[in-house]
Amino acid sequence: MLYTGSLSMKVIFGILSSLSAFKIVTEIECIKQEYLYNLIRDACGEPPKFETMKLKGKPKKYYEVGEKIYYECLPGRITVFPVMAYCEQNHSWFPLQEACMKKECDRLALQHGEVVAPNKTFSFDHEAHFYCDEGYYLVGQQVIVCNLRGNDVYWSDNPPQCKKIYCQPPAKINNGKYSNSHRAIFEYNELITYSCNPSQGSDEFSLVGDSKLICVGNNKWSSDPPQCKVVRCEHPVLVNGRLVSGVRETYSYQAVVLFECLPGFYLNGSNPVFCGGRNTWEPEMPTCIKGFKPTHPTKPPVSKYPGYPEPNESALFEELEELDAGIIAVIILTILVGLAVLCTCLYRCLQRKKG
Repeated sequence: MLYTGSLSMKVIFGILSSLSAFKIVTEIECIKQEYLYNLIRDACGEPPKFETMKLKGKPKKYYEVGEKIYYECLPGRITVFPVMAYCEQNHSWFPLQEACMKKECDRLALQHGEVVAPNKTFSFDHEAHFYCDEGYYLVGQQVIVCNLRGNDVYWSDNPPQCKKIYCQPPAKINNGKYSNSHRAIFEYNELITYSCNPSQGSDEFSLVGDSKLICVGNNKWSSDPPQCKVVRCEHPVLVNGRLVSGVRETYSYQAVVLFECLPGFYLNGSNPVFCGGRNTWEPEMPTCIKGFKPTHPTKPPVSKYPGYPEPNESALFEELEELDAGIIAVIILTILVGLAVLCTCLYRCLQRKKG
C-alpha cells in the first residue's frame, strides 16, 4: 500500500512538472511572438536590390529602426553616391538610389576626324565609331568596344588614325600623255587631263575613255586611264534603207549616222548609231522590216461623269477667246443704258413725292 501511494505521488509530481515546463515554454513562445510582432511593426523589411550594386553580407528579413546597411559596387562600376542606407522611423530605407555607375574607357580623340559614341557614353559594352574628314582616310579599326576584365575596363583595339589622301601618278598610255606628268604625288581631288599625241600616219589618234581623272581616294583615281588609238568603223550599210545624215568618206571615233527605210519598210532598232572605241557601230545597227510598223492601241479617257464625255477645259477657254470684241462692247453698253434708265426713274419718283 505504501508502494502504491509513493508511485502515485511520483506520477502526480511528474505531471505537475510537465505542466510547469509546458507553461514556461508557452510563456517564452508568447514573449518571443510578441517581440517579433513588435519588431515587425517597428522595423524595415528586406533591403532593396539595385542594378549597379549589391548588399554586403547576408540580408535579414527585418531591420530595426536606425539600423544601417552597406552596399558595394558590382565589377566595372565606381561609387558616385554613398553606398549606405538606414532604416527610418517610417520603416522605409533611405536613401533609395543607385550609388554606382559604369566605368568608362579612356576618352578618345581623332585628329582630322570625329569620334562618335552611339550610346552617348564610352562605358564598358559600348562602342566608339571613327570617321575621317574629307580628304583623309582611316587606318585601323573603324569600330572598337570598351571591354571589362575583372574590375578594369579597356578598349578592344588601339584607336585608328586619319591620314591624308594621296595618289601615285596614274599609268602612262601609248600615243598619249597627261598633265603634270612630272609630279611624283597627287593630292586629294586633284585633276589630271589626258591628251593624244599627233599621229605619224593619215589617221589621227582618238582618245577613248575619260580624258579627266580625279584623285578620289588613297591611291585611287576616278576611272581607268583612257587609250589613244586609231578608230575606224566600216561604211554603214542598211539593207532596204539608206543614210540620211552623217555621210562621209571615213568614219572615225564617235562619228554619228542617221538612217531611214525605203517605202514599204519600217525601222527596227536604234537610230542614230555612233562609231565606238572597238571599231564597231554602237548600239547595234538597226534593220528595215517589210510592212507597216505595228501600233499599240490606247485606251480612251475615262470620264468622271458616267454617260457623258469628259469636258475639255482647254476647248472651253478657246471658245471664250473667240468671242468678238464688238459683242463684248455691246453687252457693256446695254448694261450702262439700263443703269441710266433706272436712275432716271428713281429721280422722277423722288420729284413727285416732293411736289
